[in-house]
Amino acid sequence: MTSAAMRESDTRSFDPDALREKYRIERDKRIRADGNDQYVEVSGDFSHYVDDPYITPGLTRESITRDVEVVIIGGGFGGMLAAARLQEAGITDFTLIEKGGGFGGTWYWNRYPGASCDIEAYVYLPLLEETGFIPQQKYTNAEETLEYCEVLAQRYGLHEHALLQTQVKKVVWQESSRRWQVTTDRGDVLHARFVIHSNGPLNRPKLPGIKGIDQFKGHTFHTSRWDYAYTGGNTFGGLSQLSDKRVAVIGTGATAVQCVPHLAESAKALYVFQRTPSSIDVRNNQPTDPNWISQQPAGWQKRRQTNFESIMSGAPVKEDLVGDGWTEAFRNLFGSIGELMPSKARLAMWAVQGVFSSKRRERGLRQYLTDRAIQYMGLIQKMEMADFNKMEKVRARADELIADKLTAESLKPYYRQFCKRPCFHDEYLQSFNRDNVTLVDTDGQGVEAFTEKGVVFNGDEYEVDCIIFATGFEVGTDYSRRAGYSIAGVDGLTVSEKWQDGMATFHGLQARGFPNSFFFGPMQSGFTAAFTYALDENSIHAAYIIDQLNKRGVTRVEASEKAEAGWVKTVIQKARLTEDFQKACTPGYYNNEGHVQFQPQNTFYGGGPIEFFALMRKWRRKGKLKGLELRR
Repeated sequence: MTSAAMRESDTRSFDPDALREKYRIERDKRIRADGNDQYVEVSGDFSHYVDDPYITPGLTRESITRDVEVVIIGGGFGGMLAAARLQEAGITDFTLIEKGGGFGGTWYWNRYPGASCDIEAYVYLPLLEETGFIPQQKYTNAEETLEYCEVLAQRYGLHEHALLQTQVKKVVWQESSRRWQVTTDRGDVLHARFVIHSNGPLNRPKLPGIKGIDQFKGHTFHTSRWDYAYTGGNTFGGLSQLSDKRVAVIGTGATAVQCVPHLAESAKALYVFQRTPSSIDVRNNQPTDPNWISQQPAGWQKRRQTNFESIMSGAPVKEDLVGDGWTEAFRNLFGSIGELMPSKARLAMWAVQGVFSSKRRERGLRQYLTDRAIQYMGLIQKMEMADFNKMEKVRARADELIADKLTAESLKPYYRQFCKRPCFHDEYLQSFNRDNVTLVDTDGQGVEAFTEKGVVFNGDEYEVDCIIFATGFEVGTDYSRRAGYSIAGVDGLTVSEKWQDGMATFHGLQARGFPNSFFFGPMQSGFTAAFTYALDENSIHAAYIIDQLNKRGVTRVEASEKAEAGWVKTVIQKARLTEDFQKACTPGYYNNEGHVQFQPQNTFYGGGPIEFFALMRKWRRKGKLKGLELRR
C-alpha cells in the first residue's frame, strides 16, 4: 500500500471490504426469481386503478374523422414542447391526443400529498424565459407544476388543438396514402402525415403480485390516482378524513418518501411496509428571489441546464451553477474523470510523433490503452470510495434524526447511491418518531399476503382500513404495452417485433419500418436527469425535420438501413458498460429487478446528453438530412 493510500485508509470511518460484503448480502436477499413478473398489470379486474379521479365521468362528444399534418400522442411536457416547437417552425396543423382530462402528463396524474420535483425548477420547467414564469421555490411542487402546464397550454393555444380524455387504440401505417391512421376509444379516425409518440417513460402504474391482492375489503388506490374524496386534503396535506383510519403504505420509493409525512400527520395509525429503504439526503428548499431571475442575462436557462447536465454526466465545468444534492453527488463521483481525458497538447504530440501512423500505430495504441486502463481502474476505485463516504453520511443521518435505533438501522440504505433514484427530503425520516407510525421492515422480502382485513408479514396480520400502493410504474416492459396502444408500420411490422431483440433507431428518434414517425425517449438518444431538457431537444429536432420535409416537397421519410445500423453500432461503442455495477446493485427498476440482461444497444447515448445534443445541432446545420431516405 502506498503512503497516500495508507493516509486515506487511516481517515476512513468505514471498512470498504466490509461494506462491499454488506451490500452483497443486502442485494442477494432481495433478488427474486420472478423479477419484473412479480408485478400485476393494471388491466381487467385491476383496471380501475388507472381510472381518472380528477374528472367528472360521462364526457361525450362526436367522433372526429379528418386529415391532419401531425398527431402528437401525449399531453405531458414532451407533447407540449413538441407543439410549441412545431409552431415556432410555422407548423400549426396538428392534433394532440391525451388520455387525461388536462395537460401535464405525469404531473396530471401524480397529485399525491407532498408531490414535488426533486430537480430544481429553474432547470426542470422548460421555456421559463419564453413565458416569463417565476417558480415560487427552488424545487417546485405538483400544484405549481400543473399551473405552469396550463401557462404553456395558454401560451401556445393547445386547448384548441387537443383531444382530451381520449385514448389512442391503434396507429397503423398506410403506404398507399403515406399517412398514419390513428384511431381512438371515442371513434376518432385521424389520418396524419406525421406522428410524434410522447407517451412518457413512467406512465403506467404497476401493482405487486401478492397473494390476496383482490381480497381486501377496505379501500385501496395507487398513489398516481390519489383519492382525495376518501382522504380529504390536497397536495399540501391536511388529510383530515384519515383521523379515524388505519392506513397501510406499500413501498418506500420516491413517491412514498414524499407522501408518508402527510399521512403520518393525519392518520390514526400508519403502517409503512418497506422492502428496501431509500437514500434520504438533505433537500433544503428555498424561496425564489424574483430579483435574481430578473437580473439573469438572455439564455440563462439553457446555460443552467447545460451546466447541470454536464456535471451529471461527468463533464468538467468551471462552476456549479445549481449547487444542490444532485450536483454535489456527481462532483464527488466524477471529480477525477478528467484524468482519463488526453489533453489537446498530448493529442497534438501524438499526431506529430506518428503514434497512430502506420509504423508506430500498434505499439503506440497498445501503450495508450494500457495507460488508460490503469487510470480507469484507479478512477473506478476513487469513485467507489467517494460513494462509500457519501452513503455513510446518508446512513448517519438516519441515526441523527430517528429516536429508535432499530428503526434507524432499518431505514439505512446499503447499496451504491445511484443503484436507486436518490431522494432528498427533510421530513420523511422524522415521521417514524411519531407514536402512530410503524415501520414494517420486511428485510427485503416484501409483503406476504393481503387478507379481507389487512396486510400480512411474517405471520402477523396488520388490520387496516385503507391500503395505498406506492409501487411505481412499469419500466422495461413492451413499448406498446406501456404506451397503451399498438403501432403497426410498413407491411404490418409492429414496434414489439422491431425491437424484440434490442433497440434499433436512428438518433433514438426514428426507426426504419416506421416512416414519418418520431419516438421521444425510448433509448439511443441523450438522457438527461431533468428529462424535460431531453424532451425539448427531441422536439426541436423533430420540428426541424418536418419543416425541412415540407420545404422540399417530401411526403415520406424513413431512416435508411445503413444509417440505423450505423447508429446502433455507435451506441454500442459509446455505451457505458455498467453491467457489473448494475449486477452489484440491490434490485429495482434501474436494473430490471436484479435480473440484469445488459444489451448495450438498449442504452442511452454513452457520450452524454451534451455531446449528443451538439451532434444533433451539427447534423441540422449541415442541412443534408443525412441518413434519411426521402421520397416525394
